[in-house]
Amino acid sequence: MSIEAAIAAERRELADLLDGLTAEQWEAPTLCAGWRVRHVAAHMSMGFRYSLPKTAVELVRAGGNLHRMTDRCARRDAAAASTGELADFLRDNAHHPWKPPVGGLASALAHDVVHGLDITVALGLDRRVPEDRIRLLLEKVTLRTARFFGADLTGTELRADDLDWSFGNGTPLSGAAQDLLLVAYGRRLPPGRLQGERHHRFAVG
Repeated sequence: MSIEAAIAAERRELADLLDGLTAEQWEAPTLCAGWRVRHVAAHMSMGFRYSLPKTAVELVRAGGNLHRMTDRCARRDAAAASTGELADFLRDNAHHPWKPPVGGLASALAHDVVHGLDITVALGLDRRVPEDRIRLLLEKVTLRTARFFGADLTGTELRADDLDWSFGNGTPLSGAAQDLLLVAYGRRLPPGRLQGERHHRFAVG
């Protein structure tokens, strides 16, 4: 499967998942600190809905602070759209060519996969991202990219217990490959998902 096909499949699957959420789940917190499910869903489709000039205007309004801009836009857009519309933004743009400023198509896939996991892991849903997508993203993990997302993996070896993959050197931290991907993207996971002496560094609470 090409990476373009993987992106399209991920967006369609996440749209279907969003369609099945209850009203309470839409308002539940996610692994993205301060964001509920509807905020993450709105953010995921921002690249499809905002032209480059509109993005530039929003960035200026946020004083050049990208985090502030994305937070404000996600909250505003989540309030303006219905849950059905938020799901359709992903489904209708399954083949949209949007890519983040750096990283190309692999970063676009990571954006979808990681934010999807931000939702499903926080909600306790047992969605397993297909192995080919996870492997592609794990191959892109570096100490530099982890630091960019706020993850300090110094002295830690990530070791998947559901496929043959490890990264880094040091004290082992084991868990499902998709959970370790979240660790590399700076997420703190619910208790019980990671094993190792350093698991507390990457868990909530």
